[in-house]
Amino acid sequence: MIIVTGGEGFIGSALVWSLNQHSIDDIIIVDHLGKNEKWKNLTSLHYTDYIDKTDFINRLEAGTFGNSIDAIFHLGACSATTELDADYLMENNYRYTLRLAQWREEHSKTRFIYASSAATYGNGEQGYSDDESKLHLLRPLNMYGYSKHLFDCVALKKGWLSQIVGLKFFNVFGPNENHKGDMRSVINKAYPRLRDECAISLFKSYNPNYADGEQLRDFIYIKDAVEMILFFIDNPNVNGIYNIGTGKARSWNDIAAALFKAVGKEQYIDYIDMPLALRNKYQYFTQADITKLKTAGYVYSCSSLEDAVFDYVTEYLAKDSNL
Repeated sequence: MIIVTGGEGFIGSALVWSLNQHSIDDIIIVDHLGKNEKWKNLTSLHYTDYIDKTDFINRLEAGTFGNSIDAIFHLGACSATTELDADYLMENNYRYTLRLAQWREEHSKTRFIYASSAATYGNGEQGYSDDESKLHLLRPLNMYGYSKHLFDCVALKKGWLSQIVGLKFFNVFGPNENHKGDMRSVINKAYPRLRDECAISLFKSYNPNYADGEQLRDFIYIKDAVEMILFFIDNPNVNGIYNIGTGKARSWNDIAAALFKAVGKEQYIDYIDMPLALRNKYQYFTQADITKLKTAGYVYSCSSLEDAVFDYVTEYLAKDSNL
């Protein structure tokens, strides 16, 4: 049996989709449906049961599942970088992960893989190496990043990182993200206007080292990200914190160019003011150092940004479909 928390969310549902592609469907999806359209991500998936996140953790700690769980992919979290309710983030992101990890201590045969975040790297002044010995140097720029960073640090202190896996996701984009609101990728948000008006908007730069639209991110397609996740199931002796990214930063202008090419339109970009609340917390450069992952034996090559955007636009956004 495999548990996927956050299984109706963006990365979680894509992971279940990928497991299904590998003929695995003995899966329990754990999440909280709420009142948004996230449930649509479940419609094409094959799984055994759905359990609300609060019910699940209580049943887990009560021993309901015994020793039947082979792996827990803990991908559920509030991923809004603009969330201001620190108590909620501490309870939902940090405390819940801690409870799962403590349960796993008594069930060492269960593979435990959890989602950290590239937001833990802050402004990047310490680089983007997933070397656990440098965790204490990181200074996240928002409470979301800190809620993820705190568990990373506790897991290191307790010695858990020699037995479990933490994944620092960079800028993931692709099908199944429609429900994420403002946290959707720029590709997803830009597509309707690009389709209807042949134009898109990007934030202006407020850093003299970067021209408008030349801010850099490590963009990774969701299909590539889930392949990386599955590597850790196939390699149970590989543990610790690992970056999930392409290892190659690209600009927002590159994203725009790929979008216009995918829809066959002439390029027109509006550079708009960045909200004041974001300007002091904005990352102008991110790039995953994936040396550690490759050293561990990972050899799969990620899609190019252009190929990934083309697949996303033509096979999913244009067809209004999910995985």
